[in-house]
Amino acid sequence: MISAQDVNKLRQMTGAGMMDCKKALTEANGDFEKAIEILRKKGQKVSASRMDKEAKEGAVFVQVSNDHRKAVLVALNCETDFVARNEEFQNLGKLIAELAFTHTPADKNELLSLKAGNLPIQEKIVELVGKIGEKIEISEYIYMEGEAVVPYIHAGAKLGVLVALKGVNGLSDAVLTAGKDVGMQIAAMNPVAVDEKSVDAALIEKEMEIARAQVLAEGKPENMVEKIAQGKVNKFLKENTLMAQAFVKDTSKTVAQYLNEVSQGLTVTAFRRVTIG
Repeated sequence: MISAQDVNKLRQMTGAGMMDCKKALTEANGDFEKAIEILRKKGQKVSASRMDKEAKEGAVFVQVSNDHRKAVLVALNCETDFVARNEEFQNLGKLIAELAFTHTPADKNELLSLKAGNLPIQEKIVELVGKIGEKIEISEYIYMEGEAVVPYIHAGAKLGVLVALKGVNGLSDAVLTAGKDVGMQIAAMNPVAVDEKSVDAALIEKEMEIARAQVLAEGKPENMVEKIAQGKVNKFLKENTLMAQAFVKDTSKTVAQYLNEVSQGLTVTAFRRVTIG
């Protein structure tokens, strides 16, 4: 006979529902270890059955070193905003970010294999899937180093940015504020690269092809096509590369000019922008 106390004990141990705990204990003949294994297997089955579902909700989690020289960003996805705001989901996201920060795995697969207590992160995810019945997955994992790495998490934690700065000349509140301002810029304007030099050549050629087609469609003389198309590409690069963009808080200056005013020589070496959904 499975007692209510045993069911409650298993529920406290696993966080699973009362009926699920009772069924697991009954199937395991009261053996708690076997019951936990049964619940985990149930979670694996739930996870497998939801593989075709879309996980377009979730939250972004970051961890940054005290000296701001390294940071990690993890995007944990689920199916509904209700689950994204769930305490257990939030705690799992924070735990994954902490482990990623501590161990700096090479990629997402290595991150999933890190131990969280006695279980790999992948199995911790499966356990929570079994409890809540929604698909949960890590969609992004980013590790970044720099003279200063500054995070920006947009309201609602559905969008996150990491910005690496160079020319810091001593970490200060002004530099950290500038890093956050640039993070907000990246969140709002979604630039394709730091500057023109770092734009993928294939993207520039694609924009050039589009520009040529537009110029020809406008009926411009053929001998003017290349010059006008190049002008269009130059405009694209100015509007879509971070350092050349107009600074959103003061459009009279570029992002490059803004950073140089904060600290002479301050610039961005890298950034990553991650969105949920």
